[in-house]
Amino acid sequence: MPAFPDAARRAVADTRLRANLAHATTTIRGRRADAVAELDDWAALRESGKQIKDHVLANLGHYLRLLEERVTGAGGTVHWARDAGEANRIVADLVRATGEREVVKVKSMATQEIGLNEALAERGVTAYETDLAELIVQLGDDRPSHILVPAIHRNRSDIRDIFLRAMPGAPDGLTDAPAELAEAARRHLRAKFLSAKVAVSGVNFAVADTGTLVVLESEGNGRMCLTLPETLISVMGVEKLVPSWRDLEVFLQLLPRSSTAERMNPYTSTWTGVHPGDGPRDFHLVLLDNGRVATLADEVGRQALRCIRCSACLNVCPVYQRAGGHAYGSPYPGPIGAILSPQIRGIGSDVDASLPYASTLCGACFDACPVAIDIPEVLVHLRARAVEKGPRHPLERAAMAAAGWTLRSPARLALAQRAASGGRRFARRGGRIRRLPGALGAWTATRDLPVPPPESFRAWWTRTDGGRTEEGAGG
Repeated sequence: MPAFPDAARRAVADTRLRANLAHATTTIRGRRADAVAELDDWAALRESGKQIKDHVLANLGHYLRLLEERVTGAGGTVHWARDAGEANRIVADLVRATGEREVVKVKSMATQEIGLNEALAERGVTAYETDLAELIVQLGDDRPSHILVPAIHRNRSDIRDIFLRAMPGAPDGLTDAPAELAEAARRHLRAKFLSAKVAVSGVNFAVADTGTLVVLESEGNGRMCLTLPETLISVMGVEKLVPSWRDLEVFLQLLPRSSTAERMNPYTSTWTGVHPGDGPRDFHLVLLDNGRVATLADEVGRQALRCIRCSACLNVCPVYQRAGGHAYGSPYPGPIGAILSPQIRGIGSDVDASLPYASTLCGACFDACPVAIDIPEVLVHLRARAVEKGPRHPLERAAMAAAGWTLRSPARLALAQRAASGGRRFARRGGRIRRLPGALGAWTATRDLPVPPPESFRAWWTRTDGGRTEEGAGG
């Protein structure tokens, strides 16, 4: 993937993409605002969610050991994966041990993060996405562009064409009517649900004191995947813990209103180990690190691990609304992706080094976050890390040295201010400087500059004796 500025430049030029994103995010944002406004104690719930998450992160080792003990005691098997490669090997080996070559999947950000579908395909196992939007993305040989609505960049005519081209058994006369598209997907998926012997799921929350896992979804596909197959394999980021059911109650209020603008999630599935004659006969939990423990060591950046994947920050972000999710080069798009991906993957590539700059720092994401992640604070923190790790341009070093030399002397600063006033000749209509000459043009390639005033405040103060001799001073 290219760095964010290059990817975003191409995305912004796609007028249909921008129209799709604007319509979808505006609609979701409005409904969420109405749902949140119904609760007088929303601020208190938000603070509770933050404190619960911070408590878990501060005691992560304890709660992970407790979860392992409870899951094992209920008949499940726990596996520990340090990185994506190890997690993929564990899941692939578990599937192949059953003798099956197909699995059905419940939408999972963690499995997208590690590239599980591709890893299984390399080992001869086909994974079928069962969430409608994920199915659209998979059949279209595409990539998700939103946490909640992975196919947000597609419209109904796109979906109809994808179904007709890639979905086995799609009706020849299929139109783009939502009911017809949903019916075609339902018939296609029902056959997979009834034949699959193995399922792979993500985990929204894990209750440590009982070993119970929780998946929230809106279509019922999760319920089918979690109950019908004989073997269930769940992949969970180690940060998804809550201490008790009482703590879970807080998030069952925060998540639906923040993500789908619903008072209660339509399908909330919970399971604890295995039970003879009820659900899967074999249950495996894969606990995934993949950079999370390293992130936990960063006192500023660790707050990204509070994230409950609601996508509220995406829907209010002016950058995401115009560039879309693909520009972020990560399974985690939008503001949360801009702080999470560079931490779990490391700032070692052009795309990860560019993500902390994929923001206006307007703060809308912080206001919308149901667990109060200060995303702008983390973005600024990661920008500093990107500068420290990355090569610095000789011109930048020279400019910073010159700025330091100038600011150390009042006389030099005054001279520089008078010189800056000469920049007014570069102004265009509207009083903005849209293009600077030479190497300085890199600055104005992505922003306009205000025109410098005809004189500095220091010069005005001296000339008017602090405003006392200015015409009209004192009324």
